[in-house]
Amino acid sequence: MASNKNLNERPGDRSNNTPKGDKPGGDGAPPPNKPSRGLLGLVAVIMIAVLSVLIFTTSSRTSNEISWKEFETHYHAGKIAKDTLKVTDNGLVADLKTADAPGGPRTVMVVFNPPEREFYLTQIKELTGLDVKVQPPSGVFTTVLLSWLPLLIILGLIWFVLIRGLRNAAGGPGGMLGSFGKSRHKVLMREKTGVTFNDVAGIDEAKSEVEEIVLFLKNPKRFTKLGGRIPRGVLLVGDPGCGKTLLARAIAGEADVPFFSISGSDFVEMFVGVGASRVRDLFKQAKENSPCIIFLDEIDAVGRRRGGGFSSGGHDEREQTLNAILVEMDGFTTTDGIIVVAATNRADVLDPALTRPGRFDRQIVVPLPDVKGRLEILKVHAKNKKLAPAVDFERLARATPMFSGADLMSLMNEAAIAATLQDKDFIEMEDLEEARDKVRYGRARKSRVREAEDTRLTAYHEAGHAVLNALLPHADPLHKVTIIPRGNFGGASFSLPEKDRHGYGAKYLAAHMRIGCGGRIAEERVSGEFSSGAAGDIASITGMARTMIEEWGMSPRLGFVRYAGEDKRNSYIPEKAFSDETAKIIDEEVKRLVDEAYADATRLLTDNWEKVVAVAEALIKYETLEANEVHKLMRGETLGKPTIRDLLAQEARKIPPALPAQPAKDGEPELPPGAMPTPA
Repeated sequence: MASNKNLNERPGDRSNNTPKGDKPGGDGAPPPNKPSRGLLGLVAVIMIAVLSVLIFTTSSRTSNEISWKEFETHYHAGKIAKDTLKVTDNGLVADLKTADAPGGPRTVMVVFNPPEREFYLTQIKELTGLDVKVQPPSGVFTTVLLSWLPLLIILGLIWFVLIRGLRNAAGGPGGMLGSFGKSRHKVLMREKTGVTFNDVAGIDEAKSEVEEIVLFLKNPKRFTKLGGRIPRGVLLVGDPGCGKTLLARAIAGEADVPFFSISGSDFVEMFVGVGASRVRDLFKQAKENSPCIIFLDEIDAVGRRRGGGFSSGGHDEREQTLNAILVEMDGFTTTDGIIVVAATNRADVLDPALTRPGRFDRQIVVPLPDVKGRLEILKVHAKNKKLAPAVDFERLARATPMFSGADLMSLMNEAAIAATLQDKDFIEMEDLEEARDKVRYGRARKSRVREAEDTRLTAYHEAGHAVLNALLPHADPLHKVTIIPRGNFGGASFSLPEKDRHGYGAKYLAAHMRIGCGGRIAEERVSGEFSSGAAGDIASITGMARTMIEEWGMSPRLGFVRYAGEDKRNSYIPEKAFSDETAKIIDEEVKRLVDEAYADATRLLTDNWEKVVAVAEALIKYETLEANEVHKLMRGETLGKPTIRDLLAQEARKIPPALPAQPAKDGEPELPPGAMPTPA
């Protein structure tokens, strides 16, 4: 009932809507120089000592300070030793007599500012009548230096410990800020990848082209003696999960040369010019370690077409990074021995200057695997797994159309997990089937509570899909149908393609449009009203019809013309290369195709309604039906397998019987069977 992108499966959607020249950027870089523990301990001790002196000086200074009035009082009381009076730059210092300072400070000080020095000298002579010792005034520089020296020492220690430590951690003479311009690549050698060409399956043509790259690097003279040159760049293009990065890792595992790996997003930073600096640093290290391979993963992050989209006219960091890549690749000579391998799933948005011959000389398409490729991939991922003898990989390969290599790896892993949770000794075919459905549509929600009427509508909905799938000769054969909720879908109807389709005929598309209409028609007939359960089917059929009209030229009125705009994704403004009159005709033709499919599906289901009822009622009982069971029901036969209720009753009979009723003693109540008397 949901959108069927692969035209092979129709889920229901009754849902709730280290080489030479290593640099710090690579893995082979030497460890950074760190300060020794002894030096750090010495610095910490010095800082503690300086802080202690400052605290002691400050506390002693504040405890000895008195006002001029208090000094006059002490002097008149005879507490001041007259021969100890001294005048400094910023105060009057005198000692107290010992008898007058039993436990307190023995020195007192009257603090004043240097401009007030002459005034206080006059006051002291008037008070004491003595010539007071006057220390010569120190220079301003000395005064400032003495007052700021402790703070300067602390700041110097902080700089020595923190800044030098950060510089050493960042590496290189550039320090912490200089490390931003260093390339953040990883250096892989043969023993680090663990991947060889034997681990790559299902993409034979792409693998053979990549194997040539390894031959170029191992024996370049073999090709140069006839005038050939090593390709400068190889662009791997394909859908996500098809094995582009795996191919690159296999190159690193096979070629006995350094392999510099970096992602396109690692070039872009918040600082202007960092990306270009990293590009230059990467290619500089590559030239120092040639022959070698540079792998740029997800190059579309920095290699998008320049000048597209909304630009403010200012500096574009991504364009500057791209320009640096273009310059570095164009600056190679035939003796450099450097091959740039890049991977992307959006080759249509790359800048033409990047994909031209001389930079990326080859574009290797890594497609989705066909039946044979899927079979080989499944066998590769099954090497370390225990499988039951009845496992049929050929059937599983046919049942997984449009699955990528990553999907198949996940399928095998999910099957192993499911078998382990059920305490099985081997992975069985039913585990692989369940894993296939889980990877594509999500986990089955068998514990979901659903109303009886909702279950009935879902059963008729899926029965409408399944019956039409079995009746239409140009559709893929029916595989199974279920009303068990899975992911966001309330049920699903699966077909099993007999072959891989690289193109779609009009009859095949028409058959699948009619199958998509079957759920709504059956649901409406049994309930008498429309529901939202067919939302995914409507979206799938409408999209299919519009693609037939706009891209595939399947309309007699519009002819052999393409009306769909190109998807460059450089602008948010939709592209429209036709008139309003043509747009109206496109809408009319799309509606005509959908109406024809709906009318034919209605006629077929009306003529075979008893078959729909039989399949729907069986779905209510059994929840899941295989293709042969659906065909039996359509021929009027019955199914001899137990229902869900029978299976539950059978499990209940396996429980040991309850204990017999115990006879009651005198004065005690009779206990029911299996009951135990209470402690009371």
